[in-house]
Amino acid sequence: MIAQVGTVLMGLSNSVMIAKIGTQSLAASGIANIVYILFIVFGMGILSCVAPMVSNAFASENKERLGSLFRSSVEVAFLTSLVLTAAMFIVAENFEHFPISQDIAPLAKDYMRVLAITTFPYMLFMATKQFSDGLTHTKPAVYFTAIGVVVNIFLNWVFIYGKFNIPQMGIMGSGFATFIARMVMLILMLGYLLVNSNLRKFIPPLSANINTGKNIIRIFKLGIPAGMQLFFEIGAFTTAAFFVAKLGSTESAAYQIGYSLASISTMLAIGISVAGSIRVAKAVGEKNIELIKKTGISAFISAAMIMLICCIIFIVFKIELVYIYNKHDQKLIQVASQILLIVGFFQISDGLQVTALGVLRGVSDVNIPTVITLVAYWAIAIPVGYLLGFTMGYGVDGIWYGLLIGLSVSALLLVLRFYYLMKPEKINQVINQ
Repeated sequence: MIAQVGTVLMGLSNSVMIAKIGTQSLAASGIANIVYILFIVFGMGILSCVAPMVSNAFASENKERLGSLFRSSVEVAFLTSLVLTAAMFIVAENFEHFPISQDIAPLAKDYMRVLAITTFPYMLFMATKQFSDGLTHTKPAVYFTAIGVVVNIFLNWVFIYGKFNIPQMGIMGSGFATFIARMVMLILMLGYLLVNSNLRKFIPPLSANINTGKNIIRIFKLGIPAGMQLFFEIGAFTTAAFFVAKLGSTESAAYQIGYSLASISTMLAIGISVAGSIRVAKAVGEKNIELIKKTGISAFISAAMIMLICCIIFIVFKIELVYIYNKHDQKLIQVASQILLIVGFFQISDGLQVTALGVLRGVSDVNIPTVITLVAYWAIAIPVGYLLGFTMGYGVDGIWYGLLIGLSVSALLLVLRFYYLMKPEKINQVINQ
C-alpha cells in the first residue's frame, strides 16, 4: 500500500508544485497527466500478472521458472514501453484536435512529450518490483519509491522555479524531474535484486540461454485483459476529464484536484489488491482451497475498512484538502470541494472493485472481469455522467455522479464473480488449470 501511494505522491507533488505557477499550468498538466496515466496503467496492468505468477512458481519451488519469469518480465516491460511511448508522442502531436481549451493545448503537448520518456524507467522498475513482490520482498519498493518521491520534489523545486542558477523551466521542469526520479528508482531496485542473496539466486546471468517465449506469451495472455480492465476504468475518467474541459479551466483544474486526491486512496486499495492476488496465487499453487476463499474474503474486508476511513476524510476535510492546492481562488475551492464530497461517497465501491480485480487475477480469471469493467464504465458511467452533466445540467457534479454509479456496479458484479468461482465445481477447475 505504501509503495502504491508513493507512486501517486510523485504525480500529486507535481500537481501541487505546478499549481503554484497558475491555474492554466495546472489544467494543462492535469490533461496531459490523465492521458499519460491512461497509457501507463495499461502497461501496469500487463505487468500486474507477474507477481501472482512468481508467487505461484515460488510456492511450487520452481527455481528455473522463476529465472525465466524475471527475464520475461523485463523483456515484456521493454517491449510495452516502446509501444506506449510511441503512442504517447502521437497523441501529444494531436492535442489541438482534442476537445480542450486551446489556451492550454500547447502546454499540455510539451508536458506530455516529457512524460512519455519517463515510461522506460518506470515500466522497468515495475517489472523488477513485481518480481520482488511475488517473492514477498515488498519493503524495497517502499524505500526506493520514497527516495524517488523526495528526489522528485527537490528537483521540481529546482527546475520549476529556477534555483541554483538553473533557468526557470515551469511545467517542463516537472517532467524532467520525474524522469530523473524514476531512473533513480530503477537503478536502486536493480541494485537490490543483484545484491540480496535471497533474490539474486533466482536471477539468471545475462549469458544464460533461457527460453522466455512461453512465459512472455503467458504474461501477455493474462496481462492484456488486466491492462484493459485498468484502461477501461482510467479511460472513463480521462473521457470525463475532456467533458469537464468543455466547461472551462476552473472546472478542469477542480477535476484534476479531485482526481489526483482520489488516486491516492485508490492506491491504498490497489495495495490490498496486489497483496490479495499474490496470496491467492500462492494458495492456488499449494492447491489450498480453504486458503483461497479466506484470503479473498480477507482482502475484501480489509479494503472496505480502509476505504471507509478515506470516505470519512474526504467528506469531513474536503475544503482543507483543496487548500493544499489553492487557498485564494474561491470559485475553484467551491467547485473542487463539492467534487471531493462525491469522491468520498464512492470510496468503498472503488476499493472493492479494485480489490476484486486483484483477487480474481490471483486465480487467473481475467476475461469476464474485463467485460464487467467495460460494461460498468462505458455502458453505464460515461453515458450516465454525460446525461447528468450536460443534458440535465448538473455540470461537473453530474459527471462525477455517473462515475460513482459505474464504480458501484463494477464493485457489485466483481465481488459476485469471486463468490461464483468459489463454488465447489468451479474452485476445483481453478486449482487444476
